[in-house]
Amino acid sequence: MPAQVISGTEIAKQIREELKEEIAGLKEQHNLVPGLVTVLVGEDPASQVYVGAKEKTSKALGLYSERHDLAADTSEEALLALISRLNNDPKIHGILVQLPLPKHINETRVLYAIDPRKDVDGFHPVNLGKLMIGEPDYLPCTPHGIQQLLVRSGIEIEGAEVVVVGRSNIVGKPIANILLQKKEGANATVTVCHTRTRDISAHTRRADIIIVAAGRPKAITADMVKEGVVVIDVGVNRIGKTAEGKSILVGDVDFEAVKEKARAITPVPGGVGPMTITMLMLNTVKAAKLAAGLI
Repeated sequence: MPAQVISGTEIAKQIREELKEEIAGLKEQHNLVPGLVTVLVGEDPASQVYVGAKEKTSKALGLYSERHDLAADTSEEALLALISRLNNDPKIHGILVQLPLPKHINETRVLYAIDPRKDVDGFHPVNLGKLMIGEPDYLPCTPHGIQQLLVRSGIEIEGAEVVVVGRSNIVGKPIANILLQKKEGANATVTVCHTRTRDISAHTRRADIIIVAAGRPKAITADMVKEGVVVIDVGVNRIGKTAEGKSILVGDVDFEAVKEKARAITPVPGGVGPMTITMLMLNTVKAAKLAAGLI
């Protein structure tokens, strides 16, 4: 039986429709418009695309949206002053500083300066600490998107053997923490593999669910998984260009081979990617409700 291809594009669309309705209700019933601001320092082309997509999505959903584009030579002091002003702006419920920042700016200092109540990326140590103890205000966007892909695709997580390949602060560590919590949509047994794991295959072959964020193209091959596995591929790797000059994108999983053994699998592109911005919007709506005392 062919694998179920889990479409992040379709699931993200479903969540955005739910959010659009909720945002309209907040405006009508509470005169509350969730506000998101994006801050971009410099002219990194990929960052410009990401920020543009976030701005477009927020406006389409009915959010209040601000965008601050700063010159690449903006000082750290000036950036911190802007963040301080946004922290105190009641129209703004979510602050997103697009990474990477120019080398002369300390990213950690900047991210820590964001008010945890407005940290809709979910990466402030206060929010990560709340995640660790099972009482999060916001979940980091990509890991939360992964959880929603599983839940909304009817994948049983409770009691499952989950193997996470990759231990980044952005994906690997937080998704491991999310799925091991004693909560609905979690309660799994989680193993984290990384570059110093002696035999990754020994772990991945026993997994019911594999989440791969290794940063290496086709790192997970068919001989590394069991029949009926569920595979979530977080990787996006450019491995060349087509005759028309378009980038060829592949994930961290050998999709064509692994899908023959998998019960369900995400594609690249169109899998995890569309979920990240959608979960950012969800966090912004939650931040507005928290600020207004509605939850």
